[in-house]
Amino acid sequence: MRALTLHLKVLIGVLVTLGLAITAYQVLVLGIPMTEDETDDLWNIDAKIEFVANPKESVKVQMFVPPLAQDYISLNESFIANNYGVSVNRVDGNRKATWSSRRATGNQTLYYRLVLTKRYSADKPKPKGPVFRDSLPVEGAEKVAAEALLAPIRQHSADVETFVSEAIKRVNNPKDDNAKLLLGGDPSVARKAQVTDLLLSIAHVPMEKVHTIRLEAGTPQTPELWLRSFNGKEWLYFNPETGESGLPADRLLWWTGDEPLVSIDGARKPLVTFTLSNSEMNAIRLAQLTDENTDADFLSYSLYGLPLQTQQSFMVMVMIPIGVLVILVLRNLIGLQTLGTFTPVLIALAFRETQLDFGILLFTFITALGLSLRSYLEHLKLQMLPRLSVVLTFVVVLIAAISLFSHKLGLERGLSVSLFPMVILTMTIERLSITWEERGASHAMKVAIGTLFAASLAYLIMTVKELTYFVFTFPAILLVLVGFMLAMGRYRGYRLTELVRFRAFLKQDEPQ
Repeated sequence: MRALTLHLKVLIGVLVTLGLAITAYQVLVLGIPMTEDETDDLWNIDAKIEFVANPKESVKVQMFVPPLAQDYISLNESFIANNYGVSVNRVDGNRKATWSSRRATGNQTLYYRLVLTKRYSADKPKPKGPVFRDSLPVEGAEKVAAEALLAPIRQHSADVETFVSEAIKRVNNPKDDNAKLLLGGDPSVARKAQVTDLLLSIAHVPMEKVHTIRLEAGTPQTPELWLRSFNGKEWLYFNPETGESGLPADRLLWWTGDEPLVSIDGARKPLVTFTLSNSEMNAIRLAQLTDENTDADFLSYSLYGLPLQTQQSFMVMVMIPIGVLVILVLRNLIGLQTLGTFTPVLIALAFRETQLDFGILLFTFITALGLSLRSYLEHLKLQMLPRLSVVLTFVVVLIAAISLFSHKLGLERGLSVSLFPMVILTMTIERLSITWEERGASHAMKVAIGTLFAASLAYLIMTVKELTYFVFTFPAILLVLVGFMLAMGRYRGYRLTELVRFRAFLKQDEPQ
């Protein structure tokens, strides 16, 4: 017995742990939303390129477009232009779009449109980057000033992150004469980034300039310059004016390097304007779109990978264990008497078609008439199989009549009774009649009311949208339910109704 108890405890522990672990992996690692109402941002970015084409010259416009290799995934990318050819190539880790035209005259406008969202896949690319670089050439007074700046930077830093941050702060110190000399009277962000790059190169610390777009709907904006360095494990991002570490969550990396955003041949006066807007979309649908646009297939092995019609069937099927659990609690803990365990669940499934109020009336009406017919057939001394056949036929005729009269009266909901499981009604009538004969009318009515109550409660719980979504999205949680059911299988204590039944014995045991 002890070995059996230990085996059961181990089995329950394994099932519960496995179910919770799989669900936690889906939520925390894959990022699948826990509620159906959860939404995520869907960003629309428009880059408008305006320029003046030179007459009688071919035009070639090149612009960097985002790599989308880390935290964001493109759902749609469009290149809008009239009489221009478009191609996209990779150059030094960047993506560059090229528009070309043999002839163009006057003012020209091109558009690049991008629809993106956060990447849901757990299989994000592993970052790679350089950990060493050669020094940039520097001589004379600039070399002396750079060495003077590096001495305190080395003293006040412990790793790559603190070294880069300290270097940026030194360059931005308006009271430091060495920094002023290196800046040469140019306090722009671009010049400060160049000086910081020089200092880091002397220390052989790699650094890249990154240009970002702020994901913020509203007024047009221009790219924002940031610096980054690779520490051997990940990219570290720095604000070139404050030395603050960490790229804000609302920044989208557009391109890296010293080259300008747009280069143009055969035209002049290029101007690029970014306009952003965002909308919200159902998170699970967005996760499916993300899965379709990547090679990760992290939803392909979930129930969302099934055809839509099959998904609808499984949304009902995965809730059956929930209904069984409700019946199990009602019977084993509360002591409610029903016609078995599965019959109330099947009746609850039928209520999904008829709705609860109409279903209860229909169940009561057909069962009452069926019991009356069953009682009449009992006087004819028929065997069980012919008796069941007659009751089934009676149920079919009765349902057809109800559907016909409901349609004539304009009660369209009455048409749903054709979907009511006739076999379940027939077996319910038969089992109630047997109970009536064996245990009496009072017990049969008690069982019928208990069955109807259990089916109604199971229906109310099985049709909770939030619960249906959660179980369908995270079916591993059913393993936790199985563990609970196994634990309930060894329960030998009193039921709530038994405490009421046996309270007289408790009074007798009390001292007088």
